[in-house]
Amino acid sequence: MALQPDYAALFTASPYPYLLVDTDFLIIGANPAYLRATGRTAEDIVGKHIFVAFPVNPADPESTNLDEVGRSIELAIATREPHTSALLRYAVPRAGQEDGGFEERYWSAVHTPVFGADGEVAFVAQNAIDVTELYRFDTATRKYYLKQNADAVPDIRQMNRSQMHEAMTRILSVERSVLQKLFDHAPGFIAVLTGPAHTFEMVNDAYFDLVGHRDLLGRTVPEALPELAGQGFMELLDQAFLTGESVVLRERKLMLHRQPGGPLEDLYIDLVFQPVTDQNGRVTGIFAQGNDVTRAHAAHRALSEKIQQLEAVRSSQAFQLALADRMRELDDPDDATAAACELLGRKLQVSRVLYADVDDDAGTIFIRRDWTGDDFASLAGQTKTMDAFGPAMIAFLRAGQAVVNHDVALDSRTEHHTAAYDEIGVQADLLVPLVKGGRLRVVLTIQSAAPRGWQEHEIRLAQDVAERTWSAVEAAQAQAALRIERDQSQYIFDSMAEGFAEVDRHWTMLRMNAEGLRLNQRTAAQVVGRNHWDVFPELKGTATEAAYQRVMTTGRAEVVELDHLLPDGTRAWAEIRCYPSLGGGLAFFFRDISERKFAQEQLTTADRRKDEFLAMLAHELRNPLAPIGAAAQLLQVARLDEAAVRRTSQVIGRQVEHMTHLINDLLDVSRVTRGLVNLDSAPQDIGQVIAEAVEQVAPLVEVRHQHLALRLPPVPVLVSGDRNRLVQVLTNILNNAVKYSHESGHITLTARVVADYVEVEIRDDGIGMSAELVQHAFELFAQAERTPDRSAGGLGLGLALVKSLVELHGGTVRCRSAGPGQGSCFTVRLPHLQAEAAAAVEAAAVPDDGEGRPLRILVVDDNVDAAEMLAMLLEATGHRVAVEHDALAGLARAETLRPDVCLLDIGLPGMDGIELAQRLRALPATAAAQLVAVTGYGQESDRQRTQAAGFDYHLVKPLDTGKLFAILAER
Repeated sequence: MALQPDYAALFTASPYPYLLVDTDFLIIGANPAYLRATGRTAEDIVGKHIFVAFPVNPADPESTNLDEVGRSIELAIATREPHTSALLRYAVPRAGQEDGGFEERYWSAVHTPVFGADGEVAFVAQNAIDVTELYRFDTATRKYYLKQNADAVPDIRQMNRSQMHEAMTRILSVERSVLQKLFDHAPGFIAVLTGPAHTFEMVNDAYFDLVGHRDLLGRTVPEALPELAGQGFMELLDQAFLTGESVVLRERKLMLHRQPGGPLEDLYIDLVFQPVTDQNGRVTGIFAQGNDVTRAHAAHRALSEKIQQLEAVRSSQAFQLALADRMRELDDPDDATAAACELLGRKLQVSRVLYADVDDDAGTIFIRRDWTGDDFASLAGQTKTMDAFGPAMIAFLRAGQAVVNHDVALDSRTEHHTAAYDEIGVQADLLVPLVKGGRLRVVLTIQSAAPRGWQEHEIRLAQDVAERTWSAVEAAQAQAALRIERDQSQYIFDSMAEGFAEVDRHWTMLRMNAEGLRLNQRTAAQVVGRNHWDVFPELKGTATEAAYQRVMTTGRAEVVELDHLLPDGTRAWAEIRCYPSLGGGLAFFFRDISERKFAQEQLTTADRRKDEFLAMLAHELRNPLAPIGAAAQLLQVARLDEAAVRRTSQVIGRQVEHMTHLINDLLDVSRVTRGLVNLDSAPQDIGQVIAEAVEQVAPLVEVRHQHLALRLPPVPVLVSGDRNRLVQVLTNILNNAVKYSHESGHITLTARVVADYVEVEIRDDGIGMSAELVQHAFELFAQAERTPDRSAGGLGLGLALVKSLVELHGGTVRCRSAGPGQGSCFTVRLPHLQAEAAAAVEAAAVPDDGEGRPLRILVVDDNVDAAEMLAMLLEATGHRVAVEHDALAGLARAETLRPDVCLLDIGLPGMDGIELAQRLRALPATAAAQLVAVTGYGQESDRQRTQAAGFDYHLVKPLDTGKLFAILAER
């Protein structure tokens, strides 16, 4: 006799907290896990109203979200669906205290309705998960924040730290029908396994969803899920069964076939194997419960990567601060050089770091200072011939380019000069040059005794250290020169690669070198002798002034980064190193870091646009799925007349066409940006191109009751180009005008000849664009704000594609707008093709659009639905169609049918469509048949494969039925 599960025992034994409330909000039960989590007893709360059992804290009425809890329970009853509340603050009376003391806790609650035999809601199961140790509440902003060191997957025994996002619905009644529903609809996946062979006895819906709805009950785990072999789960099941101890897995990788015949998919799950014992304590089975945390795992991994990146930035900043502090203490150039070499060598853990002066005329380098690791020889004080280490490598340095050499024996620049590297014990190096006045002056070299793959962050660090070292050396030399010989200071200052200025203790500007004057766009007369705050009034009251004041007061140097406007109105960033000077004043060394800062801003903007694009792409691809799914469901469950079927088919067709358009835009942008688009150029009448574009947008114009006016030349005007691509350009701009114009708006398209160009102007009176958006309108992923009345937005690809295609035609495109609400105007200019090309246009062949004769057609596709629908379409147009779902059956049918046309899927099981085509060509019955490849692959390499296999045509799914019927009409 099969073992009957004890649901009441399951409810009692569950490690997850459950509270049961009837529809009048009276507590009718709670399992031990819930009582432990709240520090209450059943006698304290059962039979009481939930808000009496858990009252508000009188001292802090807002500490308990009674309204939110009540609303969530009411929604669960009204909608008959589980409802998850937001994070809640919920004060709980402290156990054992009679003074009304409360302890503030944070909860995440799920309220699940449970139905009685009459089909009505009998009670609501509340899973109030205590997440106090994971979150904190900021009373000022009234927001919840995840604690920095929160453990995302705590041990299950610590229920006060539970973070399981979903939990099994509460089990209260011994009435099996209700308990079974509760079990089946639990949000986490659950299975009950019996016996040492681990036979599936019970499985809830979530478990079926996890493993792909395969046959489980009555089968052992190895029989039902053979792909688990070698993944370690069977061993853990045996362990739990034999030892009687629970097994807890956190974010464990699991590989499953979730679709019949499909590939293995990688999942990550939280899982508990809980032994089930009989009344004698003997293990009889395993209770397996868990959650699919694949998305959480991905987010956690992304967060870890971000943390690593932040840690790398923090480490780099810490190193730079240490370097700056060390440099600040030194006024001797050689000491500064030695300190930089040592800090960099220890940071990168290399063999040697050296700083060498270059005599480019003599072709030698003098190693001023170096730092070496343990048992590695110093080269300080030695002179080396540069060409001995590879003339090609030296040429890179002379050009001001860093040299990254992972292995001198393998690098083409150094492979014939390894003897020089062997002499100094080096097999890999990284060299950063300083070129001034067009001549190579200094080289900072990092060396490794073994081959080494230099990382990008190491290269950036070396370049930054080199720059700082050069600046420190020059600054030290300049200061020494000032102390030794004041009359030569101006020459030294003017030869420096960075700006220098000095003020006295009364803030009078004493001097500024030529580079400083250039960077600040001022003359010496505008600076020297004037008060610093009169020269730079914009710094008054800023953090920069505070830093200057601190240096003057404390005598300790500081470094600040300044974002400021120059006199010509341009924005610039400067790094300013401020030092105390003689007489109580200040000395400033500064350099322009605008390029680095602006690059960081561009990266931030690009990352934001990428995130916005991915969100928009997900939205735009999901939108058509809803009507497609609804239409497909309607066709399955309803008996429809011919008109209803036609309307339903039209819905599916429109949405598929919309999705195809989105995907084609993505593919087009990819092809254009990679230079893979070949234009089929020919003389084109711009009027006919405009007519086709207008025809494509006409339905949308009509739906929005807009007015589209055309102003075309009275005679044909020719351009040279690809007709389809030119239509695509104008269609994209017109679609933009329609989407971003209001109902009943006006759009005007004007074509004219201007000098040697044909100009097409599309003007609308829509929402217009800001000056910033106009500047970026043709960039990838750029688009205007989406408004509620314009649900048809896009992916931000259309205008980028327009710009690329127009430029491929040798033309230009620009946009302008007077501002938001003032409409927009797009102008496309294409080279004008002179009148002598008119004969070529008139001689162009007119395609025959007549219908062809009925054909015998063989369709071979393993997608049963796709094959049957295609057959129905072809039969509806008068053709005789045979359908097969594998290659061998298709071969056999071909010999008897002797088809005129074969439509073959490429990705067939067993023998693929390529081999099938070759064998059909070899059969006498099908040697002359027309072979058409039907596939989801549309790259040029895919078309070359099908052509080589004997196919006559290559069509990409979803099929363009117009192209298919045109092919059939040719037979």
